[in-house]
Amino acid sequence: MIFDLDMIKGVYSRYKSRVEKARNIVGKPLTYAEKVLYAHLFAEDATENFKRGESYVDFAPDRVAMQDATAQMALLQFMQAGKKKVAVPSTVHADHLIQARVGADKDLQEALNKNNEVYNFLASVTNKYGIGFWKPGAGIIHQVILENYAFPGGMMIGTDSHTVNAGGLGMIAIGVGGADAVDVMAGMAWELKFPKLIGVKLSGKLSGWTSPKDIILELAGLLTVKGGTGCIIEYFGEGAESLSCTGKGTICNMGAEVGATTSIFAYDESMNRYLRGTNRTEIAELADEIKNELRADKEIYEDPAKYFDQIIELDLNKLEPHLNGPFSPDIATPISKIKEVAEKNGWPLKVEVGLIGSCTNSSYEDISRAASIAKQAADKGILPKAEYTITPGSELVRYTVERDGYLDVFNKIGGKVFANACGPCIGQWAREGSEKQEKNTIVHSFNRNFAKRADGNPNTYAFVSSPELVTALAIAGDLAFDPRKDKLKNEKGEEVMLDEPQGFELPPKGFDVEDPGYVAPAKDGSNINVVVSPTSERLQLLESFPAWDGKNITGARLLIKAYGKCTTDHISMAGPWLRFRGHLDNISNNTLIGAVNAFNMETNKVKNEINGEYMPVPDSARKYKAAGIPTIIVGDNNYGEGSSREHAAMQPRHLGVRAVLVKSFARIHETNLKKQGMLAITFSNPDDYNKILEDDTFNFLDLDQFAPSKTLTIELIHANGNKENIFVNHTYNQAQIDWFKAGSALNLIKQKEAVPKN
Repeated sequence: MIFDLDMIKGVYSRYKSRVEKARNIVGKPLTYAEKVLYAHLFAEDATENFKRGESYVDFAPDRVAMQDATAQMALLQFMQAGKKKVAVPSTVHADHLIQARVGADKDLQEALNKNNEVYNFLASVTNKYGIGFWKPGAGIIHQVILENYAFPGGMMIGTDSHTVNAGGLGMIAIGVGGADAVDVMAGMAWELKFPKLIGVKLSGKLSGWTSPKDIILELAGLLTVKGGTGCIIEYFGEGAESLSCTGKGTICNMGAEVGATTSIFAYDESMNRYLRGTNRTEIAELADEIKNELRADKEIYEDPAKYFDQIIELDLNKLEPHLNGPFSPDIATPISKIKEVAEKNGWPLKVEVGLIGSCTNSSYEDISRAASIAKQAADKGILPKAEYTITPGSELVRYTVERDGYLDVFNKIGGKVFANACGPCIGQWAREGSEKQEKNTIVHSFNRNFAKRADGNPNTYAFVSSPELVTALAIAGDLAFDPRKDKLKNEKGEEVMLDEPQGFELPPKGFDVEDPGYVAPAKDGSNINVVVSPTSERLQLLESFPAWDGKNITGARLLIKAYGKCTTDHISMAGPWLRFRGHLDNISNNTLIGAVNAFNMETNKVKNEINGEYMPVPDSARKYKAAGIPTIIVGDNNYGEGSSREHAAMQPRHLGVRAVLVKSFARIHETNLKKQGMLAITFSNPDDYNKILEDDTFNFLDLDQFAPSKTLTIELIHANGNKENIFVNHTYNQAQIDWFKAGSALNLIKQKEAVPKN
């Protein structure tokens, strides 16, 4: 089945002419990313040459995708917008709420029992508003998107930071907050600052133990977690052409870990093969008709440094298998150096668990290559030293790999197959013994490895690698094991080596599945009721945030001054808190409980100036709110790094926070704050972070003159009575200032919808 074929035909029918007009306006050759962007302008044809990193541009994405944890809040907001049906094709994927504990069948049934209220809500709200629903067990959103919806030259947004995975099929796919999704589903423009462009030229070809995962692991080490902020990474070169489509998807997926807006590969034969292999031959044929425009102009490839803002070259012939971590996905170490680095830093070398799968690495190719290593262990009599788990990315992949015998292979080495869901990758892992908080090492093929992310244990050292290397390390039980040269002892005491992994880009016998898990919406949902119980602990209808009164914010108090890395996991934890993603007040009880207080270096312990006592962050915020005292959050660099969850913006807003003042923001989080009517500001002088004291009072002196590019002034009143002014910057344009004035972007949508139409 091909979804939304008429929409795709429409995109292709106007794509070439829009690109040609853009080329004339810009007056130079275009990169592939630029072509897709200019082909999706909300105003249709290009009329100006947008400045990278400066121009705010309105786009018209082709579709919207949401996962169940973020979809709840997004759809609760959409229900307020007054629309009868979504304006663009949209889907919801139930993949985040399934906890990995025992195994696929039991875990899925447990999730159905526990989350029945949420699943019923999602099933009914999608049915009412014309949204496709992928039920629990159908698979992880990004794998399902790649298999069913992604297409070269298209543009989509999704309420998950790893939406960027679809770049592997030549699509501009960007992670956003739910409020952005509401805009697009309501038929409005979606705004984005026109990205800068990083060109990554890949030469050579992968071989042996290296994999597509190693390309992005190496790149993460070069760029760091914020090196791609505000940029699209565009891959090209002979090395890019040699990669499989799903391998490209893996690389794009982890572009989120360097802060990139998205990543993209040009259309090529591997994408054509994948489209045909997933029963979308007609799309492949349509793409072939305009294939010259589904890649950069030839001048770009001849002299890339002239057209990209930054060029990085990687020789795949020289690339080594990598392990990235612990605690950050940009700490990159080649396998040949891991023992030396681990011993120097005191990392535990014993591998306790190896986990493969996730939205990053759960393709047929990934599973087949990992299975080739597992089969060797079984055939050569090697007993695995660590636990081993497998998380298939979709029912299509799971059914096919089971048919082809790979799950039996994993079973022979004691592998445990979890449900087709996110599971351990997002903290949905009931790992036995994690509550003891013992120091230990795990290896996985996921994308993120922040402290406590997988199992809640701050002392779990998690390392990111390819599925095949994870499998080898789990068999060896040793982080320093280099399968290219190290030997293992089998049951007979014989020394044996593992051969290089082998796999298949696509299943030789084709994909197969009995029930992919898709539920189509009603053609007319006008008579369908979406019921949310007023006593529910899981779901809560939203109330509008208050509009700004037009006055300066005065008498504000410090809620917390966060020290160091403060990701969305620190601001709004996942794991057990996922069950409250549809209930704003309940989930607000986890607000910033993971952030480190700069004044005592403790988590979830801040001073409340009303009574002078130290208390949990949410409790302090509620106390200030009840007293009518506005609050401010202060943070460090790249504040809000991580997932797209808008709860990290909505929760502080709900608890009375008025402004977030930091050294720098992660892109998605900054946008989410703006959308929710929050003031997102940065220090003009980053050293002023040090001037903020625990008991300061904050007065904005010129917020009543809020305007684009205008620096704002904050008066700090210290407890000793001394006063000093600091200056802060912002990136609000006039439209975003209107969101702030209205109280939120959604408030503005409702206001416009309420205006009678002629």
